[in-house]
Amino acid sequence: MERHPERRRHLARPVISVGNLSVGGTGKTPVVAALARWLLEHGERPAILSRGYRRRLEPPGVVVVSDGHRVRATLDTAGDEPLMLARAVPGAVVCVCADRHLAGVLAERALGTTVHLLDDGFQHVGLARDLDVLVTTPGEITGGRVLPAGRLRESPDAAARAHVLVLMGGTAGAAAAEGWALGVPQACGAVRAIGRPVRILAGAADETETAVALEAGAPVLAACGIGNPDRFVSDLRAAGWQIAGTMPFRDHHRFSPRDVAAMHAELGRTRAQAVLTTDKDAVRFEAAGPIPFPLYRVPLDVTFEPPDALFASVAAMLAARSGRGRAPADADPAVAEGAGR
Repeated sequence: MERHPERRRHLARPVISVGNLSVGGTGKTPVVAALARWLLEHGERPAILSRGYRRRLEPPGVVVVSDGHRVRATLDTAGDEPLMLARAVPGAVVCVCADRHLAGVLAERALGTTVHLLDDGFQHVGLARDLDVLVTTPGEITGGRVLPAGRLRESPDAAARAHVLVLMGGTAGAAAAEGWALGVPQACGAVRAIGRPVRILAGAADETETAVALEAGAPVLAACGIGNPDRFVSDLRAAGWQIAGTMPFRDHHRFSPRDVAAMHAELGRTRAQAVLTTDKDAVRFEAAGPIPFPLYRVPLDVTFEPPDALFASVAAMLAARSGRGRAPADADPAVAEGAGR
């Protein structure tokens, strides 16, 4: 498709792709959430299009995780990241399908979408996009090697397909230098910041900001199943939490009653006051049954440097698209809604 762009399928509304070149976590999900919030604030109706990686059930057609008003799917049919994004960004449409063109057509025709966010879309070259955002960390691409020798999905040369580089954990100057080295015309730095832990009560969908307070700096157990668990632990330490123990799991791990029992035992052994986990992990605790200890999810936000660089690129793209019309959508949607309706 790269050599034959005329074969790519087009959606009627603009498409912004957010992705990376490496396996494992680089921070693209917070970037997707930040873009969706910005679009909502500026009068757009964004749809997040995801493949729903490692979901248990794949019904035919498109799963509407959120219609922009309420969450309509379960973890089994949505997958962890789409379900997390649907809860984290109220107002955004979230659709899951292996055929993301089909998901986009449904979002436009049935749900009123005005712009699409293609989650983890850098390698999804069969769908045309108006803006390609590549998220990476310092030196990850320039010093990386392609699988299986390294962690890159493609050659570093592929980065030049991007329009904007977001350097997670880098300054604006470092991002500009990395963008120049990779042949990406626009670049900005980004800083991750964890928020106040939110207590999860009976389950991840039943939570409150005002539950039993966890004192800042208290000893905690860090438990997560993400691509880069060490980064979560280092974020907690940087925020002042005392890490009494860690329990890393494989990426997208679905927590079981046995895992919960092991955490409970580890809490007793380390005398930690609570278990802290990520937003993405929190939705996967729903399958584990009752939680017999204090469990908190830790929200993750991202800020950009310069603050408006990424959003200015989005605004410019949207302005350009509004001036040249829309491409026709060319497929009929099929919907398999989640069990949450």
